[in-house]
Amino acid sequence: MLYSGLLHCVNNEYSFITLIHYIVNDFFTNEWLVGITMFMKKILISACLLGEPVRYDGQSKPCDHPLINQWLDQGRLIPFCPEVEGGLPVPRPAAEIQGGGGIDVLTGRARIKTREGDVTRPFIEGARAALATALKEGAVVALLKEKSPSCGSAFIYDGSFTGKLVAGSGVASALLRKNGIDVFPENEIKRIENCIK
Repeated sequence: MLYSGLLHCVNNEYSFITLIHYIVNDFFTNEWLVGITMFMKKILISACLLGEPVRYDGQSKPCDHPLINQWLDQGRLIPFCPEVEGGLPVPRPAAEIQGGGGIDVLTGRARIKTREGDVTRPFIEGARAALATALKEGAVVALLKEKSPSCGSAFIYDGSFTGKLVAGSGVASALLRKNGIDVFPENEIKRIENCIK
């Protein structure tokens, strides 16, 4: 559009003001804005934190924070749910890691189970999908839901289904970190600012 506008002005000997009009008008078109967002550092975010009802209980956990609203307006956020992308339904039985943390699941030393059975495979597939999406979209950091067997980054449930927490990370968080993408929980949002400058 900009090139054709300039050519139109030259061929028709329009005024300098008309030329400026074309330049300014083109700058604010969607094409330019899309181009700008392509070079922004992106943030992979748990979809439930943006209000999407994808959690195991069919609910969401919306995180109302000024920075999230700002990043959303800037086009930085990439919503993602590893468990849904791994093929699990909504709602679904609660699952916990047994025998270690997310990195142990990835290396085969731990499993992810519900009270009904083993769901390790879809969790690993979801983690791989999360990594693929982050790399494709240019995410340099992730903001993921704490305590989740997929997204937990500091604490996860201990596998006993008694509500006990232990230090550790979920499968998606572990895989993202292993590949150089920092992961933060929703109570450490401000730390992300330094990662996207």
